Amino acid sequence: MGKLQEFDITFTNNKVVYGPGESISGTVKIRTSNSLQYKAIKVNCQGSCGISNKMNDASWSLEEQYFNSTLSVADKGTLAAGEHSFPFQFLIPAAVPTSFEGPFGKIIYRVRAAIDTPRFSKDYKAQRPFYLLNLLNLNEVPDIEHSSSAVTTKKFTYLLVKTGTLMLKARSDLRGYIPGQVIKLATEIHNKSGKDTGCVLASLIQKVTYKTKRPLFDLRTIAEVEGAGVKAGKHAEWREQIIVPPLPQSAIAGCSLIDIDYFIQVSLKSPDAVVTLPIYIGNIAVNLSPSRTIPSSPEHCGATIAPRAAGVTPSAPPAEEEPEEGLCAGGLASEEIPTKSHSQQDPSGQPVTMSPSAFSHAPGAALPPNHRRPDASAPLFCVSTGATIPFFTEGNVTPVPTSCSLILPPEYSSWDYPHEPPPSYEESCSSANSSFNSRQ
Repeated sequence: MGKLQEFDITFTNNKVVYGPGESISGTVKIRTSNSLQYKAIKVNCQGSCGISNKMNDASWSLEEQYFNSTLSVADKGTLAAGEHSFPFQFLIPAAVPTSFEGPFGKIIYRVRAAIDTPRFSKDYKAQRPFYLLNLLNLNEVPDIEHSSSAVTTKKFTYLLVKTGTLMLKARSDLRGYIPGQVIKLATEIHNKSGKDTGCVLASLIQKVTYKTKRPLFDLRTIAEVEGAGVKAGKHAEWREQIIVPPLPQSAIAGCSLIDIDYFIQVSLKSPDAVVTLPIYIGNIAVNLSPSRTIPSSPEHCGATIAPRAAGVTPSAPPAEEEPEEGLCAGGLASEEIPTKSHSQQDPSGQPVTMSPSAFSHAPGAALPPNHRRPDASAPLFCVSTGATIPFFTEGNVTPVPTSCSLILPPEYSSWDYPHEPPPSYEESCSSANSSFNSRQ
């Protein structure tokens, strides 16, 4: 570095996550071995989004800027040998999107410092990123506390001449969740044929849309559960749970270049049948207080099963309630579909044991001295959707990357122009959502 021995930016209290409307302050630290002439020392705070149709491309095809402020902390002069500190402070605008990093685009925020030197001398530059969390309150989404359901009927041919009908129905207990919560999923399959079905698969899928000139859809399977097939002429039910790992929030408010949607896809092989349940991932959980209606559990052959407490993450998947009736319409016995595999189980096949606070720190990492484990209700923040996900809680917590197997997607693919891109939440729900969109 020559004359410059240290040129660094530090934030007050080492804070790394900020919210819209907050002030970000810190110090530019400079240490020189000899005197250094300069024309100006400037600090810049910037937030922007860039996208590309090429994976991990450094040059963006489209960009948008959210703010760009520059402060001159020192005018023309000479820095004597030794240490120097220059404080700075910026106000973050109220309407800025949450930070995000994906293979085809980023929403990034950073503070830069530069020492402008006289002509023919080397300029010096330093930068440090910070992260924005614009909380998504799920309670602002219309009907978010209600269950989400979908049903499809499939007619198919087998053994060349025979025909059969299959009904596939799926339901989730809510339409919105936060990281650490459990998605309770119930699936009903009515096989009106003489042929056994293939396996049933439930997947939590993320769809990121990069709005380039030719929109790019990036699809990622976050978690998946596989159940056995249904025998010929049988009616069967399948109850499973998926824990929501640290994920970027849905609907990045304030960004016009990147959209994030989540949905649960329940599919059946042989015959092929698929239903999709759009859901929201947010930062503030659905409030199921007594003043609001608590969604009931999925229907069981026309009978309603007593609702379970929602919004509570168990230490292990609870035992399902016994059905109240043993026969369904048409006199067909209802069977339980066994689960064959779950991506959120450890190698021994045992279900994972965790609470929402388990996502506040990397598994196996020692907590820093005097570090108070954050409250389970504190919102979680995820920067990336890659295999290694840095995530943070509110407060002054040092970023900790994790390679937790629970958040490694079992399948990953990037498709431009899928034949039938999954629907967004707004496209799949009632027009009442327009009131929510207008508030974004």
